[in-house]
Amino acid sequence: MADHYEVLGVGREATTDEIKKAYRRLARELHPDVNPGADASERFKLVTHAYDVLSDPQQRQQYDLGPQTGFGGGGGANFGGFGDIFETFFGGGTSRGPRSRRERGQDALVRVEVDLDEIIFGTTRDVEVDTAVLCETCNGSCCAPGTQPVTCDICRGSGQIQRAVRSLLGNVMTSSPCGTCRGYGTVIPNPCPTCQGQGRVRARRTIPVDIPAGVDTGLRLQLPSQGEVGPAGGPNGDLYLEIKVRHHDVFSRNGDDLLATLEVQMTDAILGTRTVLKTLDGEVAVDIKPGTQSAEVITLKDRGVTRLRGNGRGDLKIGVQVTTPSKLSHKEQDLIKQFAGSHRSAPPTLTHFQQGLFQKLRDRFLNI
Repeated sequence: MADHYEVLGVGREATTDEIKKAYRRLARELHPDVNPGADASERFKLVTHAYDVLSDPQQRQQYDLGPQTGFGGGGGANFGGFGDIFETFFGGGTSRGPRSRRERGQDALVRVEVDLDEIIFGTTRDVEVDTAVLCETCNGSCCAPGTQPVTCDICRGSGQIQRAVRSLLGNVMTSSPCGTCRGYGTVIPNPCPTCQGQGRVRARRTIPVDIPAGVDTGLRLQLPSQGEVGPAGGPNGDLYLEIKVRHHDVFSRNGDDLLATLEVQMTDAILGTRTVLKTLDGEVAVDIKPGTQSAEVITLKDRGVTRLRGNGRGDLKIGVQVTTPSKLSHKEQDLIKQFAGSHRSAPPTLTHFQQGLFQKLRDRFLNI
């Protein structure tokens, strides 16, 4: 293929203004409206492509330097890329062709909030996602209905432009993506009006998702092929759901165990009682044994969170907090005095420092 500088009739040291002037002069001379001949039309395409490359500083620099992918000898033999070199010496090798418009879509991330009671046994959610979906008008072809891509006139469908570059070792054949078709080998003269030639559009859709039991905040669930559809109807990326468990006013979580605090009146702690508690998965009867002290822990087996990886459930651990009434009637005070008089207890005295209730509960919850 002819050198771009030769096509425009300028030297390699030409400035941007000189290249622009040369292009305008040739465009006025070869434009199909002025010169309808077939040869003029072909030259006009070459001139336009040459100007597109040389007018862009980055493309021009790449064109001038050329990738170091081959070498030529003094005997006139020209070599292409490394693949051509290997083919010459070792045989085999593959030729470079146009790249596909179809590409894999990007992954998508959606954050989902769930309640603590939903993660005990798992739940199902309808998740709304705003992603790229296949264009229904062109079905991913990127073309307007009734049309199709046409072969690029510049690279003849190869997607590559080859040119000879002089070097100390001789002529070197270099290859770069075609600037007209961007390496696809085809152009789309009539893009789809719905997706503007992308083969995909933005849309909101609803996906039913099974959230397994035992998930926790920060965990990500992967849904293969539920993400963005790729350009030109390429395969979908993946969808990731990042879980956030909402705060609960009564229960908190420690691994697969659930933690809660039970307030017990002083009289019930002394005499003992039986009560029914509402847990996250139903009611359960709990016995408060006589003489229960603050910071004792009542463990209800298999009333915690279902294990995400494994069988069974954790436990529900209930820390006891004995509450002392702050206001008593005269009759109640008399009864307490009678009890104190009949119960010989040691007077208040100093002893070793003990940590607070909540610290003791924490230590017992965590088996410290």
